[in-house]
Amino acid sequence: MSSSTRVDVAIQGIRLLDAPVARRSGAGPSDDGHVLLDGVGAAIPLNPRSPYSVRGGKLLLDGADTGLGVEAVARPRFYDLTTADGVGYDKIARLHSANVLATTVVQTCARYDVDERCRFCAIEESLRQGSTIAVKQPAQLAEVAKAAVELDGVTQMVMTTGTSRGRDRGATHLARCVRAVREAVPDLPIQVQCEPPGDLASIQELYDAGARSIGIHVESLDDAARLRWMPGKGSVPMSEYRAAWAEAVRVFGWNQVSTYILVGLGEDPDELVAGCEELIAMGVYPFVVPYRPLDGTLAKDVDGIPAPPHADVYRVTSRVAALLRRAGMTGADQAAGCASCGACSALGACGEESA
Repeated sequence: MSSSTRVDVAIQGIRLLDAPVARRSGAGPSDDGHVLLDGVGAAIPLNPRSPYSVRGGKLLLDGADTGLGVEAVARPRFYDLTTADGVGYDKIARLHSANVLATTVVQTCARYDVDERCRFCAIEESLRQGSTIAVKQPAQLAEVAKAAVELDGVTQMVMTTGTSRGRDRGATHLARCVRAVREAVPDLPIQVQCEPPGDLASIQELYDAGARSIGIHVESLDDAARLRWMPGKGSVPMSEYRAAWAEAVRVFGWNQVSTYILVGLGEDPDELVAGCEELIAMGVYPFVVPYRPLDGTLAKDVDGIPAPPHADVYRVTSRVAALLRRAGMTGADQAAGCASCGACSALGACGEESA
């Protein structure tokens, strides 16, 4: 598919009336519908004002056929099940794209007070809306994962967490959850996502529990942007991130470590690309995604900050894709996780997959 079109759809979204797999609010991805775009999984914003629409399985731009096919991901069968104590499976874990099971194991964050909150995040909004539960127990996740694999052919799992006030920043509970799922479904690859834990030994514990890839998400490499957009998380010095990335590469291996990079936070594009080049040299995959103004976030509801211009996202994404291609680093080679799935980024469409 056209890389420019893929970037534009990621920013402007689609007028899609029927999206059986969709999510509103949360830690992300949210406010989106999950579709197959020319057969490739994509998490696309649901936007009733988008110039893109769907008719007869085709993606239209202002009514004209773009030549791209669109198929909504079907509602998974495990969504219809409940635990013995009456909790719906879809409140414990959700389908992302066509074959990824995802969960936020702790749906609260120690940094969610207004003066510390990441301005692009709505992690606690889905909890307030009653669409999830605050803490997912290891046994619950094991039960849901087993059903998702057996009923819906799920092939990988992602576990993220809100940041805790403990020194581990949430890694200990993540490890418990990973261990339980791997005992129930031994062959299911799992990615974990967390802030840099205060004790780097937690990274080895996550691997020993059975995780095979890890995301340590910084979102921006620019200190001024970090403090402006995420005053709590931005107070964690970049030296802690670099130490965590280095330890994660040592433990998990080259190209089994990733970090989200959001385009549109005010960072200089050339510096952003240079920072991504440094990450790649470390063995860390920079998962480049455009900032999206999501309902329930401070950036949209208070600041009114729009999505970044198409040209900026396309230019950065294309340049980072070229760096990944040169390094022979592909998301598909990761055991599990956001880079492996690729649905939220246009890196694949910009040429990363041809490495």
